Amino acid sequence: MAGHFVVLGDLMMDVTARIESQIAYASDTPAKVTLQPGGSAANTAAWMATSGTPVRLIGCIGDDEFGRTLGASLRAVGVDARLHVDGSLPTGTCVILVDHSRERTMFPDPGANCALRSEEVVTALDDAQAAGELDHLHVSGYALLNPASRAAGLTAIDHARSLGATISLDPASAGPLAQCLDVVLPVVDRLDVLVANEAEAAVLTGVSAELSLETLAARVPLVVVKRGAAGVVARQGGQTVARAAVKVGVIDTTGAGDAFSAGFLPAWLAGRPLDEALDSGQLLAARAVGRVGASPMVG
Repeated sequence: MAGHFVVLGDLMMDVTARIESQIAYASDTPAKVTLQPGGSAANTAAWMATSGTPVRLIGCIGDDEFGRTLGASLRAVGVDARLHVDGSLPTGTCVILVDHSRERTMFPDPGANCALRSEEVVTALDDAQAAGELDHLHVSGYALLNPASRAAGLTAIDHARSLGATISLDPASAGPLAQCLDVVLPVVDRLDVLVANEAEAAVLTGVSAELSLETLAARVPLVVVKRGAAGVVARQGGQTVARAAVKVGVIDTTGAGDAFSAGFLPAWLAGRPLDEALDSGQLLAARAVGRVGASPMVG
C-alpha cells in the first residue's frame, strides 16, 4: 500500500486550443478547441486515483456548471473530492495554447480557487487524520503563488506536519514563482520532497539548472528535477539518480508534471528504491503527454 494522500490546491476547467501552424498574431490561426477538467492539484489527484492510490483533494469551485462538472469528474475516477463551493466566484478557468511543437502556454483565471481558507483546510486535514487517511500532503504551488489562497496553503503545510504527515511541493510555474520567492523559499526548508522542473529549480536557487539540484538538496531531504525529454534527476541522502524519459509520441505536454508526481510520490512513500519510484513517475507522465488534456478525467 502506497499510503493515503491528501492533495491541496487548484481546480480549473481547461479550454485547450491546439494549432499545427505558426500563430498569425493579430489575425486568425486555425485551431482544434476542446474542453477538459484540469488544475494542477486536481490533475495530480486524478492520476493518483486512477493508479490505485487513495487520495483526497482539498480545493474550491464555483456554484456553476464548470464546478459541478469538475466535482463529478473527480469522483468518477475515484478521488475523494472535498470541495468548498463558493457562491460569489466562478470556477477557475485556464486557456491553454498547445503550439505546433507540442509545447503549451497557459492563461489562467483562478476564480474560486481564491476562496481557499485556512480554517476549512484545517478541518479537512483533521477529518482525514481522524479517518486514518493522511500519510502525505502534496501541495500544488499555485496555492502559494496566489495571494488569495496563500495563507491556506501555508497553514496546510504547518498543520499537516503537526499531524505527522510528510509534505511535498510542486512549485507549479517558473514565471509567477520568480515573483514570490520571499514566500516560497522559507517553505522549501519545511518539505520532505520538492518536485520541480528545471526552470523552477533555477528560479529557486538563482543558479543554472545543472547546479540547482545540489543547492536544493542542501535544504530538502529529497529533490527531484524534471527535465522533459532529457528525463529526470533526483538527489536523496547524498545519492544522485538520473533516469531517461520514456519514449512516446507527444501530443500535449499539459499536465505531464502533475502525472509524474502522481506516479512518483506513492512509490517513494511505499519505500521503493529511488530509481523505481522515478520510473513510476516517468511512466505516468508518458501517458499524460500521449493524449489531449492534463488528466484522466473526462468532462
